[in-house]
Amino acid sequence: MVALFLALRLYSVLGKRTGHEQQPLARSADDRALPVTLPRAPEPAQAAMPVMNRNIDPRAEQGLRAVIAGESGFDVAQFLNGAQAAYRMTLEAFWKGDEDVLADLVEADVLGAFAEAIEQRRAAGQTLDNRLIRIESAKIVDAQVQGRDARITVRFDADIAAITRDADGNVIAGSLSDAVETHDVWTFARTLKSGDPNWKLIDTDEA
Repeated sequence: MVALFLALRLYSVLGKRTGHEQQPLARSADDRALPVTLPRAPEPAQAAMPVMNRNIDPRAEQGLRAVIAGESGFDVAQFLNGAQAAYRMTLEAFWKGDEDVLADLVEADVLGAFAEAIEQRRAAGQTLDNRLIRIESAKIVDAQVQGRDARITVRFDADIAAITRDADGNVIAGSLSDAVETHDVWTFARTLKSGDPNWKLIDTDEA
């Protein structure tokens, strides 16, 4: 049931958003966001969480303190930088249909939902020509720890330029000359103190 819920949710957020039906914003597709590093556990000296941080919802502070207690090397700022990189890489891999890259970024259930959406797109003879123009903001809105399993939810406000092409390369939806404002809520998970320092995507939703 959990896998089915993730698949349905992921398909509703990413699988159907090929045309980006929201009202477009007049922003140039050449104004790109700078790349950031992948999510990794930092050095212990960076463990302190800022008391006041506009990128942290107050409801998430207790959970983040539990994450820090479970792994003293965790750093909020570095996590957010990594989450933005993962957001960009995941979207671009999905748009291109690159399942190998997705396998390194998402959990198995989410990967299955991505793969199904990609296959449906291929069967319809459609391709996505999307670009992530900028990430306006990334804010931690929830954090939880159960045992050694940590989950952190991030809200992304971003601008995306997108078009969908048919098998002949004709544009059937969207535009690359305008950007569409999007609001996503993604949850990342990791086992604290494990050998793998990377956080993986386990759920997506719309804000």
